[in-house]
This record gives sequence, structure tokens and C-alpha cells, in this order.
Amino acid sequence: MSALFNFHSFLTVVLLVICTCTYLKMQFPAILEQKTGFRGFFWKAARIDSNALKPMVDLLFKHMHDGI
Repeated sequence: MSALFNFHSFLTVVLLVICTCTYLKMQFPAILEQKTGFRGFFWKAARIDSNALKPMVDLLFKHMHDGI
């Protein structure tokens, strides 16, 4: 089943993108300097995990862990 049709799989993909972008921003900050276009999407994903939405990301991870 595609990750787009299964909510649990979709949530896993979204959280992996957020965490990967945050890791890349910490290791290679020059990669995600562009705030518009294709790289802008990943810049925004990295900002989600490093700003005020971090508690929500943590809760989603906890929810996924408890659901397995």
C-alpha cells in the first residue's frame, strides 16, 4: 500500500523528512540556505523541528511508538 493512503505510513514519511532536513541543516547549513523553490520546502521542514513545533513532533513520535 502506498504511503499516501495509509495514515501511519504517511506520518512516518513526514516525520522522517522533518528529522532528515533538521539533521542536514545542522551538519551542512549551506545546503538549506535558500528559502524559496525546491530547497525552500526542505528549509521549512527543518524549521519545523527546530522551532516551536518541536513538542508536536515529539508527541507524534511518542504516539507512533505507542501504536506499534
